[in-house]
Amino acid sequence: NPYRMASILRSAEEGDAEAYLELAEELEEKDPHYLSVIGTRKRAVSQLDITVEAASDDPTDVANADLIQSWLNRDELDSEVFNILDAIGKGYSVTEIIWETSENLWMPKELKWRDPRWFAFDRDDGQTLRLREGASTVPLSPFKYIVHYHQAKSGLPIRSGVARPCVWMWMFKNFSIKDWVIFAEAYGQPVRVGKYGPGATKEDREILLRAVANIGSDAAAIIPDSMVIDFIEAQSKTGTADVFQRLADFCDRQMSKAVLGQTTTADAISGGHAVSKEH
Repeated sequence: NPYRMASILRSAEEGDAEAYLELAEELEEKDPHYLSVIGTRKRAVSQLDITVEAASDDPTDVANADLIQSWLNRDELDSEVFNILDAIGKGYSVTEIIWETSENLWMPKELKWRDPRWFAFDRDDGQTLRLREGASTVPLSPFKYIVHYHQAKSGLPIRSGVARPCVWMWMFKNFSIKDWVIFAEAYGQPVRVGKYGPGATKEDREILLRAVANIGSDAAAIIPDSMVIDFIEAQSKTGTADVFQRLADFCDRQMSKAVLGQTTTADAISGGHAVSKEH
């Protein structure tokens, strides 16, 4: 609900971001549209070819460039960069460098994504990331982590991820879809009104209530002959059926704008040449 949502966001900017990070993760798991657009943005970067240019023609510079290029050509790099871009949604991401030290030359063996809940921002400046250790925090070890901040807006890093504005659209869309499902379940069915006499007992009323409910789901029920069920045809207004879809589509388009900066590649709206060409 809006009050709980506001509380989670306020707690995050005050230094307790655990609930917000869980919410941002839940957003990716439960909203197919957000998962699609955030994945599109991550893949657009992680699948780019990376090239290295030597600083000069000096043999040492060329050898250094070749060494780095050979490491970047690893098949695992695409997925590692994809995980680093988790910061787009949450505002920051932390990747641990697993070092290979068995030879004279130390090289990163693997880049491992780490749960952002393992880290917390300094309570004083709100920008220095620290590692959680029990009830306290400690500075990050040097040469151990890659910390990526995504600045979708100026301000505190925890407020700079695109998940922050998108969670509101997600909540409103959930309300709309819930109402839509209720509407779809009852669509075309008349309102059933059960009538009982003044002498009806509590058991009689419960029997009538079950009968009225069963007519909606099973299309059959039995009641005593002393009771009556009336069917009142629902009078639907123009536009009632599609108002839920329009609201859900609107929320999806706002998410597309927040994550991709546009809607053309994600939401096909008929009538435009640009949309047809893009798709």
